[in-house]
Amino acid sequence: MEIVNRKAKFDYYIEDEFEAGIVLNGTEIKSLRKGSADLKDTYVRIKDNEAYIINMYIAKYEEGNIFNHDERRERKLLLHKKEILKLKELSDRDGWTLIPIRAYLKKNLVKISIGVCKGKKNYDKRESIKERDLKKLER
Repeated sequence: MEIVNRKAKFDYYIEDEFEAGIVLNGTEIKSLRKGSADLKDTYVRIKDNEAYIINMYIAKYEEGNIFNHDERRERKLLLHKKEILKLKELSDRDGWTLIPIRAYLKKNLVKISIGVCKGKKNYDKRESIKERDLKKLER
């Protein structure tokens, strides 16, 4: 199981990456193992010295009962205090943001790869499209 945010590399320059755990409910982990999740339009916010992933979509588990989860709730990320302070410092710079790049399983635990990113301008995106098209032609 690996869920990738494909728009992240197209819309942002990724300067640095951090790995974080995520706090999930029982039906959320089952749904993630099935691959029923999406990282599009997702970002990380740091408030009260805790990191949260905002707007991450995890589909409801079909076999779940009345205790099924909310699909787009805020989920807490598990990081060391020094990492959170460093992420806060990096994201406070002008034009920088924290974007989840991918979610994956590591030793039966769900991990989120967080990128410290700076947004691309339109001409930079056109350059990325041009490079991608040239790679396709070389094949």
